[in-house]
Amino acid sequence: MKPSAFPQDPGMNSYLFLFILFFVISPVNNAGPVQLTVNGPLHPVTASLSEDIVLRCHLSPRTSAENMEITWFRSQNSSYVHLYHSGKDHLEKQQPEYQGRTEILTDGIGDGKIGLRILNVSFFDEGQYHCSVKNRSFHQEAILDIKVAASGSSPLISIESYQEKGIYLVCRSWGWYPKPEVWWRDPSGRHLPSLSKEISQKNNGLFEVQKGILLTGSSNQPLTCVVRNILLNQEKGSTIHMADNLFTMISSWTAGLCVSLLISFGLVIAILYLINRNRKLITELSWRKMVVPIEKANVTLDPDTANHDLILSADQKNVIQGFMWNSLPDNPQRFDTERCVLGKEGFCSGRHYWEVEVGEDGYWAVGVARYSVKRKGRLSLDPDEGIWAVEKYWVQTVQYQALTIPQTPLPLRKRPRKLGIYLDYELEQVAFHDVNHKMHIFTFSSADFNEEKIFPFLHVGVGCWLRLRP
Repeated sequence: MKPSAFPQDPGMNSYLFLFILFFVISPVNNAGPVQLTVNGPLHPVTASLSEDIVLRCHLSPRTSAENMEITWFRSQNSSYVHLYHSGKDHLEKQQPEYQGRTEILTDGIGDGKIGLRILNVSFFDEGQYHCSVKNRSFHQEAILDIKVAASGSSPLISIESYQEKGIYLVCRSWGWYPKPEVWWRDPSGRHLPSLSKEISQKNNGLFEVQKGILLTGSSNQPLTCVVRNILLNQEKGSTIHMADNLFTMISSWTAGLCVSLLISFGLVIAILYLINRNRKLITELSWRKMVVPIEKANVTLDPDTANHDLILSADQKNVIQGFMWNSLPDNPQRFDTERCVLGKEGFCSGRHYWEVEVGEDGYWAVGVARYSVKRKGRLSLDPDEGIWAVEKYWVQTVQYQALTIPQTPLPLRKRPRKLGIYLDYELEQVAFHDVNHKMHIFTFSSADFNEEKIFPFLHVGVGCWLRLRP
């Protein structure tokens, strides 16, 4: 037998085995614990206006979230969209805009799947959301984006006018969000050049589109107008077929008739315009007659009445809903639940006038209130509580109403930017005026002031600011 090239030492073999085992097992032993993360969708979630949507995030690796604290919120402040922990909803500080509109989906929560359903989506719901998960020392969150979209009406095609060079067609459609695309195309799908294009956003936030095209010569090919929502990847179209003999029918007498009709129509429009203008002028003169003799009151805000969520400027003229709860003394005058503040100056006689600038975003209510108005707990904004005000709110679209019992809708065509408030204590009247557009909005008659001092009253919604003007 041939001798081995290396001596067979049992001790050396043991050391060699342990050396190899150390390097094989060492990486496994040095690997840290798996990091738990919260993940959400990588792309924005599209929600259809007035419908429901479900926002989702999940734990990775798969871990039960049943006993964790789950918070859905939009900004770092004391209120939230929805809070869930210990198997229950906790909605004490839920944002007012979401009350009765959210629910946590618990079907997959044992596997780390977290879902939030938002009912009846409005434009207010568009934006960024945070899905926050806490458990002892663990705290992570995912960020999601919501895009709101609405599919409008099928296009309406009409012959607008007969011109020397041909026939002018107009395609109209409304009820779209965001701003849609619109075009004319022939049967081969080729886009045709248009003569005019208008896209406007109405007071309800939805877009209306209008696109015109001039047809010259005769054509027996159908033309299609298409409007497309990019977010929903949806389009609606309408087709019109122009007969060959239509162009030859435009004789001289037809053209003359069209001109006559257009002139007559123009006269009717002019008369209606003058009547409407005179009516507005009468209303404006009536308002000015009531207000002009009155010197504007220099009103400021009373910080002792301001809710903890409100931030007042140094000159006590501006107020905004803050992003954190302020530690303020809970005196009897302070509103502890509603985001309200009163003016520092009150009135118990005479006539007074002041103005309030309102921001474009968020909810607000502006008016006057009795000194005895309720300061603690939930508050009903109506004359029975000693409040006479008008408000802006959201129900699918921006709406305005006077806070009567029941509320009185205010069909304002233009959004007010500055409100004039007129108080006549002896006549017990509170009137509101759109300063920029010079329009009377609403008047409370026979207001029961109960011989109390009356103060300016502001209710400030999320993301809203208000400014007093002398």
